[in-house]
Amino acid sequence: MPKAVADLRHSTGRRLPQKPSFLVNPTMEIELVSLVICPFAQRTAITLLEKEIDFTLNFLNQEDPPEWFRKVSPLGQVPVLRLGDRALFESAAISDYLDEVYLPRLHPEDPLTRAEHRAWIAFGSGMLVDLAALCSAGDEAAYTDRREVLRGKLLRLDAQLSGGPYWAGQRFHLVDVSYAPFLLRLGLLTARRPELATLLTPRLEAWSDRLLSRPSVVRSVADDFEASYVAFFREKGSLVMRG
Repeated sequence: MPKAVADLRHSTGRRLPQKPSFLVNPTMEIELVSLVICPFAQRTAITLLEKEIDFTLNFLNQEDPPEWFRKVSPLGQVPVLRLGDRALFESAAISDYLDEVYLPRLHPEDPLTRAEHRAWIAFGSGMLVDLAALCSAGDEAAYTDRREVLRGKLLRLDAQLSGGPYWAGQRFHLVDVSYAPFLLRLGLLTARRPELATLLTPRLEAWSDRLLSRPSVVRSVADDFEASYVAFFREKGSLVMRG
């Protein structure tokens, strides 16, 4: 993991050494407020890195969030993107804003295709919830049930993939961004439960390998991500995270 990300995890004043392709206001300070294990905030981080936007990354203390966070996040959730004296919440809204304002465009130009991509991003958000449910399962019966729910959804996903290397062919899109956090976490779980490898078809596995090797995805998590992820679900009595 590059040292810059590790530094940001512990020293929130440092800025990622990136330059924006296009800015409405070049002097505006941009801050991403996140949690170490949040997949939705990771989507935002990947998008910012892909667009080479200069930003500050701050990890929230989940047990004691500051008062300003309660005011700017009505849902009490991350990510929050602070833009000067304004703030955006909800990862889909943040991604759409960034794609409208900063180059390169990561959504398709065609309105119908763009809407289709957004629909599959929403499908992927549901899969992140399903994966968290699998991680939270405390016994084999619940684990097996949730694993099979994921299997069915992954088969539907496989049917939508193009010939690769990305969702819609040669170009990397926001829909690819949206599934990278899911596939990263599934890989960590597979290392603990090898039977989960059967959830990915060959096409999904190739897509996963391509996404997880992309520099923006590699740089989008903190050095202690895996340890934090395991500890979070182990505390919840996770069957997968025991031992």
